Amino acid sequence: MRDKPLDLTKEQRVIKSPRQIQELAFKLRSQGDSIGLVPTMGALHEGHLSLVRAAREENKAVIVSVFVNPGQFGPHEDFNSYPRNLEQDTQLALRAGADLIFAPAAADIYPDGYQNFVAPGPLAQGLCGAKRPGHFRGVCTVVLKLLQLTAASRAYFGQKDAQQLRVIQQMAKDFDLEAQIKGLPIVREADGLALSSRNIYLNEEERQQSTILFQSLRLAQDLIAAGQRETNTISRQIKQHINQAPLARLDYLEIVDWADLQPLKQLTGQILIALAVYFGATRLIDNIILDA
Repeated sequence: MRDKPLDLTKEQRVIKSPRQIQELAFKLRSQGDSIGLVPTMGALHEGHLSLVRAAREENKAVIVSVFVNPGQFGPHEDFNSYPRNLEQDTQLALRAGADLIFAPAAADIYPDGYQNFVAPGPLAQGLCGAKRPGHFRGVCTVVLKLLQLTAASRAYFGQKDAQQLRVIQQMAKDFDLEAQIKGLPIVREADGLALSSRNIYLNEEERQQSTILFQSLRLAQDLIAAGQRETNTISRQIKQHINQAPLARLDYLEIVDWADLQPLKQLTGQILIALAVYFGATRLIDNIILDA
């Protein structure tokens, strides 16, 4: 672990003012320090902490943002009930190696009179973008603001939100942003369920059946390893497997090219298999990236 560049108390490490985090970040960069940013919506778990530790290894300073972004929630989604515990998040982030916690209020990020949003392109149109209109508009806008405010050299995202990762990588390229966008592997429970802040919504039976997501992706991986290249055949077998879980309700299953996220009929190159499944009111996503 690298030496920390700031001599601050725990209380001083939690910053809520955008101007204050910007001033500190610019001071660090002017000293030649690299800054790693881990953008989160809080409710930190081991998946987030793996990103913090990676940022710690590669940067002189690490900033973890904790902001439940209203811009990426639809009108009937769980914005008001989304788990929030800044004190716990702060303890976990600092223990994992963060230097600063940036926890602004919505009114600080979107003040009165705010007008401009990022309009993402084709990468944001399918998959979750098709099911959650406006979602990636909100994601790209807040990530762009966070990258600007923190003067980040590198920003770290988990592969669980694979479409988000590709969309943000493209945004950084198109806008000539300095920050390198880094994707890290999905962190899973022992039974394969991808770690997510929304897992706490699952009741006991839903939690038991939720392993069907990872099982389905492993089934697809086995089919491809055995030589299957027909998308329709793979999709059909995945759906049949998911239907074995009575509480599972498939939202979407897509097999797409990883570079452009466009659907494939025949598998070739690097592919993404992504799915979203409801258990009651809880929507879980998962994916796997493979070389076909």
